[in-house]
Amino acid sequence: MRVSLRMKRRNLKTTAGNRIPVFARLIALAAVFALFASLGMAQSKPKKGEPQTRTLKGVVTTADGSPAAKAVVLLENSKTKMIISFNSQDDGSYYFHELSPDVDYKVSARLNDNISATRTLSSFDSRREAVINLKLDKKK
Repeated sequence: MRVSLRMKRRNLKTTAGNRIPVFARLIALAAVFALFASLGMAQSKPKKGEPQTRTLKGVVTTADGSPAAKAVVLLENSKTKMIISFNSQDDGSYYFHELSPDVDYKVSARLNDNISATRTLSSFDSRREAVINLKLDKKK
C-alpha cells in the first residue's frame, strides 16, 4: 500500500509541477518583454532637462556638385503652413534650430532660375539632428 500512495503523490506533484513552471515562464517572459519595451521608449524620449526640439541642417549644391552660396532655403511647417527662409552660407550649408519633433516640415532651395526638389522631414524621424542635402536643378 505504501508504494501505491507514493506513486500517486509523485504523479500529482509531477502534473502540478509541469503546469506551474510553464505559467511562471510565461510571466517571466512577459516581464522581460515589458522591460525591453520600456527601455526602448525611454531611449526615444529626451532626458529630463533636455530640450524637446530638433535641428535640420544640410548643404545646397548646384547641378555640377559645387556649393550654392546664398541660395534661399525654404522651410514649411506642415501644420501651420508658416514658411521660414534662410540664406545658405558660402559653403552651401544651412540649418534650422528648435524645430518641433511633432511636426512634418517641407524643405526646398532656390537660386536664380534653379530650384531643388522638395524634401520632407517627417515627425516619425526621431533624430535630434537631421541632415537633408538639396541639389539645385534648372526650372522646367
